[in-house]
Amino acid sequence: MTTHRAGAGAGTGSGRGRVRRRRRWPAVVVAGAVVAGVAGWAVAYGPLKGEEPPRTVDPEAVRTARAFLSSWAAGDLPAAARLTDSPAKAEETLRNFTAGLEIVKPVLTAGAARVDGAADSGARVPYRARMPVAELGTWSYGSELAVARTEAGWRVRWELPLIHPQLNDRQRFKLVEEEPAELAAVDRDGVAISAAEHPSLVSVLGLGGGKPRGEVRVVDRITGETRSTAVRFGPEAGEGGGPLRTTIDARTQRAAEKALARHAAGRNAGLVAVRIGSGEVVAVANGPAGGFNRAFQGTYAPGSTWKVVTSAALLAKGAVTPESRVDCPKYLTVGKQFHNVETSEIPGASFREDFIHSCNTAFVALRGRLANDEMTVFAKEYFGIGPEWRTGVGSVDAEVPVPGGETEKAAALFGQGRLRTNPLAMASVTATAVSGTFRQPLLVKGTEQPAVATKPLPKAVVKQLRSLMRDTVTEGSAKVLAGVPGEVGAKTGTAEVTEDGNNNGWLVAYDGEIAVACVVEGAESGSGSAGPVLRDLLGELAGRSGGAAD
Repeated sequence: MTTHRAGAGAGTGSGRGRVRRRRRWPAVVVAGAVVAGVAGWAVAYGPLKGEEPPRTVDPEAVRTARAFLSSWAAGDLPAAARLTDSPAKAEETLRNFTAGLEIVKPVLTAGAARVDGAADSGARVPYRARMPVAELGTWSYGSELAVARTEAGWRVRWELPLIHPQLNDRQRFKLVEEEPAELAAVDRDGVAISAAEHPSLVSVLGLGGGKPRGEVRVVDRITGETRSTAVRFGPEAGEGGGPLRTTIDARTQRAAEKALARHAAGRNAGLVAVRIGSGEVVAVANGPAGGFNRAFQGTYAPGSTWKVVTSAALLAKGAVTPESRVDCPKYLTVGKQFHNVETSEIPGASFREDFIHSCNTAFVALRGRLANDEMTVFAKEYFGIGPEWRTGVGSVDAEVPVPGGETEKAAALFGQGRLRTNPLAMASVTATAVSGTFRQPLLVKGTEQPAVATKPLPKAVVKQLRSLMRDTVTEGSAKVLAGVPGEVGAKTGTAEVTEDGNNNGWLVAYDGEIAVACVVEGAESGSGSAGPVLRDLLGELAGRSGGAAD
């Protein structure tokens, strides 16, 4: 049989080599074509002399066929089986067919019915099947079912080929997935990236490299011997113009995946590390490793890590200095009551103390020193947030909308409200803050990036931000990193998701070469959840060779 090609499924971002999830099908509408069967021209004008009038398909037979296809598509296999003349066998076969091939959300499109002359004006209904095979692609083929009159009414005649023309009592289908040792990608040094060693990169690079491959084979029911290939998914070896050239640093990537797997404890998480001097992404990891690419495509409130940007805006404007007195009360009401983590307070605090201990109410109190749209403009002009970024793979750009009122503005100053970011954006924010220059993040070499016009931060502001973030490690909320060698600076964040639910824990940090951001969902705090991840990552990299950032 001719082998049909099918493109690999896009958008799943799922890795290979893990236990696959079985999913129930939601209701699916069968996209039925208009079914023929009403009288044609011969009926309209009468039969020719001496000819038999053409027989028409019984509408009830057509409804039975369509109901069978609809139930099958919706995953209601018992209902589909009841519409056949062999319900028990039909249900068992339909269930085995879908489970063994990991088919999800099938679409079964009915064609034009015709009279089945051998079945007392029964009907034969062709249909087109589109069978999405989980994480690989869509298997498309055509088949046909017969509907006959029985004592119980119209029923689909149960026979194996109605599922697929090649299915019979001597052969069956088997899904075979290929798991190559190497992704179709190389790291920054041109060395092949191993899927086994870097599982997070399977989903991250899924749109450009590391596409899953596999096939549905026709095999002998007894011996398992392959007789033919029904459909093949993914590229053949050597297709696609060579390996994807990435900016990944293998050592940093290994350390990131190891740290995230150890400390995320099964929770959803994402991490990105960028080279401060170039914007190149040197590591990207997700938890679970083969799951959704939260690091690049997540949309999170950044919590208090956003105070890096707010502080830059306030310092650049001269609205505060690190020594300015900005009280940190337990509560402050601006349309709603704002508070600090564990309702802490620092009477008579300086702005430096507010920053390193992450006082929300102090930042709320400073809202009048920035214009309503000033954060939106500042984030775009200095941090490159707003214009489109192109990294070489799918990513979601951060959003800093103009607040809709004073309450929303107050929340935005400490990273809540309608702000939306992800680890990619916050790693870039950190790199910009400590270098003074925005460099658009890049993962795939050779990617054409749109120009993003930004201004350099004033050198005095960069010096102040580095000092504040360093003090946050030595004296403030990021003491979890205090034991890491070198001049490490950081900012913690605890972002509320719901008023009574768990938070998302954030931590951004930098050392002499990289800036890194990590978010862990369902956390109590940034230091407690993301803190150990970055402690292990930066600690493992502390002895690496190489110069400091530009």
